[in-house]
Amino acid sequence: MKNLMLTSMVCAVALAGTVQADIKIAHIYGKTGPYEAYAKQSHDGLMLGLEYATDGTMEINGEKIVVIEKDTQLKPDNGKALLEEAYGDDEVDLAVGPVSSGVALAMLPVAEEYEKLLIVEPAVADSITGENYNRYIFRTGRNSSQDAVANAIALAGEEVHIATLAQDYAFGRDGIAAFREALDSQGQEITHEEYVPTDTTDFTAAAERIFNAMKDLDGDKKLFIIWAGGGNPMSKIQAMDPSRFGIEIATGGNILGALATYKQFPGLEGATYYYYENPNNEVNDWLVEQHQERFGMPPDFFTAGGMAAGIAVVEAIKKAGSTDTEELITAMEGMEWMTPKGKMMFRAEDHQALQSMYHFKIKVEDGVKWAIPELVRELTIDDLPIPVRN
Repeated sequence: MKNLMLTSMVCAVALAGTVQADIKIAHIYGKTGPYEAYAKQSHDGLMLGLEYATDGTMEINGEKIVVIEKDTQLKPDNGKALLEEAYGDDEVDLAVGPVSSGVALAMLPVAEEYEKLLIVEPAVADSITGENYNRYIFRTGRNSSQDAVANAIALAGEEVHIATLAQDYAFGRDGIAAFREALDSQGQEITHEEYVPTDTTDFTAAAERIFNAMKDLDGDKKLFIIWAGGGNPMSKIQAMDPSRFGIEIATGGNILGALATYKQFPGLEGATYYYYENPNNEVNDWLVEQHQERFGMPPDFFTAGGMAAGIAVVEAIKKAGSTDTEELITAMEGMEWMTPKGKMMFRAEDHQALQSMYHFKIKVEDGVKWAIPELVRELTIDDLPIPVRN
């Protein structure tokens, strides 16, 4: 009888060993705080991407996908601790997130310590795949250089003078540094730079310094603004009438809610990461149709990014045939996959996803709640010389 019981126990253990484990993904992002809208879009997009890439099964090779959500509250220490918890206690196969560049920078060393993948989406700072990069980091989101190079192509020209205004932290500083470099490659310089705290609501002093630096210059004059979250610097500076000095506001794209404020700026030009009418491909068609049906509105800026990350996860695991980190890294370096923006490719040197950007000109239409970033030109991977910074 004892032998029979022992045999039964061995069989049970053997059978348990054959049960397919779940594929566990941690989505670590700022669900609460000033970037809450970005976070919701990112999560909705991630889930839609997983659904799309698995044909609705939410399984890869018969293994169920389980997504564990964790809220950083936009605090770097929280992001670090939650990623440690995900890798250590939850034993996730990989993680996706966060929203904030500052939080992302705190999380990068954790991925290296645990030797697990972190797919960064949508944090933007160049340093994430630049000076702070490690081999366990991949980014589906665009970086500051992609924003900068695309906007430099859209805005630069002969007799064009450009000043900048940005937030005084990683996103703003890296963004302007990349923009300055992109302009320099075209033989131009930034006329004047201003950096203000992230919670600034009164832009009077900064705007006056910009006006004084530009008022006596001849030619076209543009104030290029890089901003995330609240504060609404565009409208507040526009209310100060920069046109009296011949200065026009310029900026990159944004979420639909923020695009409502762009209605004050018909004809404004820049380059954007995504607007749902700009790309022309089957993945975007599916996203637009499904998002409209489920949420009653078009997909937004970070929804497309979240979807790109979700599809990348599935395609990488399929290609690797495993969730083993080293096999995933091998599979993902140089990997190409289709997203709502068309083709993306993880560059082997820094794991940055190369991707299209979109040169736009603002059009205002009656009955549309937001300003429309009408496509001037798709800037493809081949059009955008994005530097390797690590």
